[in-house]
Amino acid sequence: MSGEPAPPAQLEPYEPIPGWDDDPNLVCAAGGVVWRVDDGELQILLVHRERYDDWGLPKGKLDKAESPEDGARRETEEETGYRCILGHELQCTRYYDAKRRPKTVRYWEMTVAEGEFQPNHETNEIRWLDLDDARQLLSYRHDAGVVDSFARFAGQ
Repeated sequence: MSGEPAPPAQLEPYEPIPGWDDDPNLVCAAGGVVWRVDDGELQILLVHRERYDDWGLPKGKLDKAESPEDGARRETEEETGYRCILGHELQCTRYYDAKRRPKTVRYWEMTVAEGEFQPNHETNEIRWLDLDDARQLLSYRHDAGVVDSFARFAGQ
């Protein structure tokens, strides 16, 4: 946003940055790159939020006193209907939210343990896509860095 300093560089794995991650206005969130292999093709899951008409990775704000890991699992299940198994931590993102507050989002790669997608108040559609198609569909540039982090993890 105009007039604001650029967020600090993304770190992999997450490491707190003084002056950003200790800001009293910081919004903490977590999410996941949910992946599968379908017919030999590596795919990740993107969610569509009708309210914002955007495509992204499942994520959301942490509840008070909730760990980032628990928040990532909860938010992913709320948005996708899938209970997931948390794996390797990926690149985090740091940016200013719509209310101009600093925001840090931590991500993990995840696999589905059980569940089924049902459209809900947060997410009206999901898509399983290969990495290139996912990067093209993402609405926010910072999410592409998380996909790239996952690609490195997956050896892609």
